Amino acid sequence: MPSKALLIVITFVFVLVACNTKPQAEYYYFGSKKIFSSGKAVKSNTTYSNETGYGFDFENKDKVQVRSGINSFANADVPFYFSVKKPEGNYEVELTFGNPSLASSTNIKAEARRLLLNNYSLNAGESTSKKFVVNVRSPKIDNNREIKLKAREENYMNWDNRLTLEFSGANVAIQEICIRPIDSIRTLFMAGNSTVTDQDCAPWASWGQMITAYLDQQIVVANYAESGEALNTFKARGRLDKIESLLKPGDYLFIEFGHNDQKQQGEGIGPWLSFSNLLIEYIERARNKGAIPVLITPTQRRSFNSEGIIEYTHNDYPAAMRKVANSYKVPLIDLNEMTKKLYESWGPETSKKAFVHFDAKTFPGQNKALADNTHFSPFGAHEVALCVLKGICDSMLELEKHIVGFDKNYTPQKPNMPQKWNVPMSPRFESTKPDGN
Repeated sequence: MPSKALLIVITFVFVLVACNTKPQAEYYYFGSKKIFSSGKAVKSNTTYSNETGYGFDFENKDKVQVRSGINSFANADVPFYFSVKKPEGNYEVELTFGNPSLASSTNIKAEARRLLLNNYSLNAGESTSKKFVVNVRSPKIDNNREIKLKAREENYMNWDNRLTLEFSGANVAIQEICIRPIDSIRTLFMAGNSTVTDQDCAPWASWGQMITAYLDQQIVVANYAESGEALNTFKARGRLDKIESLLKPGDYLFIEFGHNDQKQQGEGIGPWLSFSNLLIEYIERARNKGAIPVLITPTQRRSFNSEGIIEYTHNDYPAAMRKVANSYKVPLIDLNEMTKKLYESWGPETSKKAFVHFDAKTFPGQNKALADNTHFSPFGAHEVALCVLKGICDSMLELEKHIVGFDKNYTPQKPNMPQKWNVPMSPRFESTKPDGN
């Protein structure tokens, strides 16, 4: 029976050989070099710069310790980041982790807090490797055009020139990272608003950055949603053009709007006019590229009446979306109805945990209480992502075969409870509400 130390070495050799046999792969090891001469060494003081192109990054970079020896790894008592300079594209990321002396629980996120791994437990001395696919993007559409980013987006992780990974959990020990480009992969594109986007900073979150944990390595998520956007502003900023420029046959385009569209006024504006016409345009532009459009009705706001029933606040916009879906034979995920059942299942008090409701001074520099009934906490965003996964399965989309780790018996009438969510909060924090509240 091989010893635990021998098993760790065997795992290391297997991962490293696999990584180095793939073209253009880059390998990073933490601490002492074990066997092969290839790869880049990462030490405790290896901080990211554009010149070196890799290293510990953002908050807590000075708190990471890299331990050398037979069992080498990087860890910290707080969430930490590691970045590698990368151009726009899709990448396979292979991570080897496990603590040689302590039981561990590992959470992994990519870029702007896209969940990849949720509390993966290992016994002391156990080591494993996991593969993920990550989309890295830039605002560039072509040689003459770029997405018109909002000022607050310019410092978002999704729009910088690197691939960033976030690690957290109990006794996390990251041993090796292997990154290689993927030339061809099916993509799930997302168009939407603040309830869909990759929220860059805690405590805000969206379902679009949680669903990534439940898709296999045959599908990569490219989430172009942004806070405050409506169908027309999303298009005007060039986001639809950017998606269209990348769409390939067999890709998906998920479309969820309504929150901000309903606030617009003027001649020709409304659910049965501009909103419906723009939905049709999105559908046709996706289909013209051989992609599969899917309409998603807007998530409910947390608006209970005196009897504990959620009040509809989106006027006729969900109905208009259902009509367009029916007329154009487009798959529909009725998230409006699913989240109504979800919030009512929790009730007025418990449902606060699914939204950004936090007392003053919960986070550094937060002097005022946060009480937002539109935007989700990480727990709430994850639960809404489960609703979307349920909708994918119920709609019998081909995408269902790429869903992993999801209980298909899940129902919003019997949701998970807040105490089950124990993924540490990301260290990047912002008290300002996202656009479109």
